[in-house]
Amino acid sequence: MDIQTLPYTPADRILQDYVSRGLIVLDPDCLGIPASIHATVFEKECEALHAKQRIDAVRIPEILEVLNAPGVVEACNQLLGKHWAIVPFTHNTPFLSGSNDQHWHKDDNGPYNSRKARHHHAVQVEMLYYPQDVKADMGPTATVPYSQYWTFNHEENHDNFAGADHLDFSYQLSGMERIPISGPRSEYSTAEIVERRTPHDERMRSAVAELNWPLCKPFEVGPLKAGSVVLYSHNLLHRGNHRRDDWQTWRDKPRFMWRFWLYRTTEPETTGYSDPIDWEHTNVDPMTSVNLANLSSEVLAIWNYQANWMLGNEQSPRKSQPSATGNTPQLDALSKQLLAMGDQAEPSRIGAGYQLGELAQHPPALKKLATALHDERESVRRAAMFGLVAAGTVATPVFLDALQSASKWIRKAAVFGLGESGSLSPAVRKGLINLLLQDPSVYVRSVAAGGLGCFARRAIDTGVTEEIPSIASAFAQSLAKEPNRLSMDREQNRSIKFVRPNDQCDVCEGIGFDYGHERFKPVRSAVRENVLWSTVILCSHGPASLGTALKTLVDALANVVQTDQNLFCVGSAMDALARLAWITPDGIETIAQQRIRRLIPTVFATSPIRCDDALVRSGMPLADLQMSRKIDPDEAAQLPAYEVKR
Repeated sequence: MDIQTLPYTPADRILQDYVSRGLIVLDPDCLGIPASIHATVFEKECEALHAKQRIDAVRIPEILEVLNAPGVVEACNQLLGKHWAIVPFTHNTPFLSGSNDQHWHKDDNGPYNSRKARHHHAVQVEMLYYPQDVKADMGPTATVPYSQYWTFNHEENHDNFAGADHLDFSYQLSGMERIPISGPRSEYSTAEIVERRTPHDERMRSAVAELNWPLCKPFEVGPLKAGSVVLYSHNLLHRGNHRRDDWQTWRDKPRFMWRFWLYRTTEPETTGYSDPIDWEHTNVDPMTSVNLANLSSEVLAIWNYQANWMLGNEQSPRKSQPSATGNTPQLDALSKQLLAMGDQAEPSRIGAGYQLGELAQHPPALKKLATALHDERESVRRAAMFGLVAAGTVATPVFLDALQSASKWIRKAAVFGLGESGSLSPAVRKGLINLLLQDPSVYVRSVAAGGLGCFARRAIDTGVTEEIPSIASAFAQSLAKEPNRLSMDREQNRSIKFVRPNDQCDVCEGIGFDYGHERFKPVRSAVRENVLWSTVILCSHGPASLGTALKTLVDALANVVQTDQNLFCVGSAMDALARLAWITPDGIETIAQQRIRRLIPTVFATSPIRCDDALVRSGMPLADLQMSRKIDPDEAAQLPAYEVKR
């Protein structure tokens, strides 16, 4: 019998609802693939689960058909542009819903608890896929829509040090996260569980209510039909949710969820659409029932800017404050908002930053943002950083000046801002490369690596390709010098949630994995992984954009695939090489691509595992992927060095 589902997102509301709510849900009937695929995925998962086998795209290749489904690709193209990528080996396997709750958190922006700068732009999106029906009592994913633009301090807050930002970390510290709410070991009555009256339910509700952030209320994403796909901002508060149905049915009726991390490799295409969006036209959000009437100027400033950016109109006149003139009382009031205290004031601070960004053509407004960027408080610097990004290229001198700061936190904000919206000039490119290769802070170097990827993405889009070869060469140079380190959870012998900075590294680099292969070690490197994240962006635009640096970069990528002990680095290097080989921006296959394609089977064969889900997005044919598996890894490792000529 069909279940009554929540309202799915129509195609003409994808951008608007994502910008505002931060979450959309795709109807499985609109994906363009047979419903039988979902049943097959579910059945194979059940078999693997009961056999205690690792579940991935190799064992269940039908998941690749979901990733390539026309409806999924079309929606993701709207949010992330064409040639979007998937982070390899990163949670791209199914999650079971069961007896316990997670606490509210925002996900780490790098693989497995690695810390990375958060983008307000639609750069990173999470995709959830449910191969079976998700009833209201089966533990639907819990979220806080509209929470994606507000966050918490983490730079010197060790509760939030390890990637994820936690709303109620004491839920973890007190041991409540380990207490089963439902299931055979639960101490609560069936009525308490079903009616959401357990102390866990009450705590989850109160944690969100006490934030007092605009529009933010808990929302469970369900019920859903089998095959439903959820796309949500990487910065949305969410948590794993416990089941409320009869636990004796769980084995035969598991609730699976696949999760993929997607990211942008191309700029938004200019649409020519510049009319302001009527955010309040429905008054009530049809999915969440949140009242959208009387939105604040702070919220409107952010939503209008982000919608303009996604429509390729980020430089068009702002429409959230038509009467804004940049007069002294207005600027003083916004500057005071930037300095508001406490987590509850985060929306006020961020909104003031965006409003000052709208007025940044007036020197006094730009000066107030510049002053706030150097403030001692992280929350103030964060609001100023996003405001300066929204200001566009006019903020470039402010960020360039901040590169010289003695504070690593200000340098980190500067390299992030220059990557997001700095002018496409040699001065910006040189500044970013200098900090990538020379800054003493691992955190700053890793953010500089990501900033260079965003800078390159924008430069290629606007035809400023002369900046790209030096960036590619800098990436190769960084890969040659940056070391992997034993993961902090292993090195410090503690949970990843409790790791601390040390003399070798001032940022959490994440948990180390080997997936049972001797080739890999539990090592991480925030800089290497961000360099390769950005290299995937470069390689998504074809070999021609790399110019004279093509051979240097291909050699560096192949070396990573063949020798790196960090499997996340290997996966990204594979993806980058495959994109160089198979993505043809102008539709014309080049000789360089043909040569890279001939290298790939042997190079990939040196790794005992492949990242099929990421590689399928590169355009690499499955036949080529299968060919690389037929080559013995030990024999491939003994082959002589290869050479790629332009």
